[in-house]
Amino acid sequence: MKGSTFKRCGCRDSVTGRRLGRSCPQLRRPGGGWSRTHGHWHWQIEVPARADGTRRPLRHGPYATQADADAVLDRIRAVLAVPDPTDPHTTVKTGDLIEAAVKTSAPIPTPEQVRRALHLDITPTELPTMGAYLTDWLAGRKNIKTGTLRSYEGHIRLYLIPHLGHLRIDRLRPGHIDAMYDAIAERNTTIATLRASRDPTKRDQVKNQRIVGPRTLHVIHATLRKALNDAMRRHRYIDTNPALMIELPTAQPPKPTIWTDQRIRTWRDTGKTPSPVMIWTPEHTGRFLDHTHDANDRLYALYHLITFTGLRRGEACGLHWDDLDLDAHTLTVRWQLVQHGWATTIDTPKTTDSEATVALDTETVAVLRAHRIRQHRERLAAGTAWTTTGLVFTTATGGRLHPANVTDHFHHLATQAGLPPIRLHDLRHGTATMGLAAGVHMKIISNRLRHSSPHFTAKFYGDVLPELSHAAAEATAAVVPRRQSSGAQTA
Repeated sequence: MKGSTFKRCGCRDSVTGRRLGRSCPQLRRPGGGWSRTHGHWHWQIEVPARADGTRRPLRHGPYATQADADAVLDRIRAVLAVPDPTDPHTTVKTGDLIEAAVKTSAPIPTPEQVRRALHLDITPTELPTMGAYLTDWLAGRKNIKTGTLRSYEGHIRLYLIPHLGHLRIDRLRPGHIDAMYDAIAERNTTIATLRASRDPTKRDQVKNQRIVGPRTLHVIHATLRKALNDAMRRHRYIDTNPALMIELPTAQPPKPTIWTDQRIRTWRDTGKTPSPVMIWTPEHTGRFLDHTHDANDRLYALYHLITFTGLRRGEACGLHWDDLDLDAHTLTVRWQLVQHGWATTIDTPKTTDSEATVALDTETVAVLRAHRIRQHRERLAAGTAWTTTGLVFTTATGGRLHPANVTDHFHHLATQAGLPPIRLHDLRHGTATMGLAAGVHMKIISNRLRHSSPHFTAKFYGDVLPELSHAAAEATAAVVPRRQSSGAQTA
C-alpha cells in the first residue's frame, strides 16, 4: 500500500478518438523522465478492502506538481499507519474514511482525526504543543457568536500562545499558568509606570496598550479552561485540566454610584468620577430627556425607550417594528445590532435570558407612535434613497444606526444639557434604580432587565439601596396620619 504518483493527459488517439491517458508518448522525455510541460500529476494507492472484502484502489488528480500529489499521498500513508493491521475493524474503518474523503474531494483526515474516530490512544510524542492545539481548537469552534470567537482569538493570540504555546499540552502545569498571570501583572505595572512618566518618549512606548484588569483576567482564564476541558474530554490529550487548579483574585464589578450634589461638585473641581458606573438621579434623567425632546432630536425616542425599558444599546438599535405591539403596550427583544471592530451585523441576543417581552408604559407608547410618524416623513423625503430595513431606529435614509455614533451623540446631548457624565449603558442602570426608588419589587426589576436571576440584580444594585433609603424613609413616615407636622415634643 505504498502508492505512487504518475502523469496523464487529455490527448486522444487520432484514429479511434479514445483518450490516451497515461500512455500518451508526450508524457515522457526521450531519456524516460516525465515531461515538465505535458500532462497533469495524479496519485494512486490501494487502501484496505471494504467490509464485504472488495478491493479499494484509489486514484485522484489532477495536481499542478508532483510534490502536491506526493503530499496527499504522504498524508494517506500517515493515516494508514494509525490502525493495527491485525484488527480488521479499524483497518476497514480507516479505509472508509479515506475513500469518503477522496470521493467528496474533502481533505484527507489527519492521523489525529482518525485516532479520534477509532477511539485509539495517542503516544506522547504525537501530542501537540499548546500553540498548535489552541490554533486548531479555535479553527474548530462552531455555532458560537462572532463576538465570542473574536474574544477567544484575542486571548489566544495575545496571551495564551505567547506564554504557553511552546509547551507540549501534556506537560502544561498549574505553575506555568500562574507564571503567565504573574507576567501579565508585571506588564500591567510597566504600562502604569510608563503612562505616569513625564517623559513623552516613555509614554509613547505604551501608547494604545491596555492594562489587563481582573475581569479580563477571568475571561482569559475561562477561554483557557474551556480549551483544556475539550482537550481532556473530547480529544483525550490530557487526563486532568490544570486550569481548574488556579485561583484568581475575585473580579469585583464596579459599584453603581448615584450622582449626588456633593459628587457633582467634586467632579467639577477635580474632573474625576467616583466610579466607572455612574447613575443620574430622576431629576437628571428628566433634564436630559427634556433637552433632547426640545431640541427635536431624531434619536429622542431611542433614548427615551432605553431610559424606561432598560434595553441595551444593541437591542435598541436592532429593534424592528415587527417586534413592537403598541396596542398591547409590549415589545419583544429578538435581535441586537452587534459591532465587530467598526463593522455591524444583526444577530440574535447572546443568551436566551435576553430574549423576552418587555412592557411599555403609556408615555413610551406615545413617543414610539410619534417616532413612527416622523420616520414615515423621512422615508417620503428620502424617496429612492431610502433603505428598507424594518428597523425602528435608523439613519435619515433608513439605514442602520452605528452603535458608536449613537453613544457619541448621547454624550454630546448630555454635555449640552449640562449634566455630569454617564455611559449610555448607565441609562439601563438608571431604569433599575428608578424602579427601586418607586418601590418596585426586585424580582420584577430583574425580569424587566432580563437578568439571569434576582440574586444578581440584588447583588449588583445592593450598594445603591442605602442611597435610596432617605426616599424610602419619607415614604414610610407619610403613611402614618398626624394632626400636625410638628417636630419635637414640648416639655
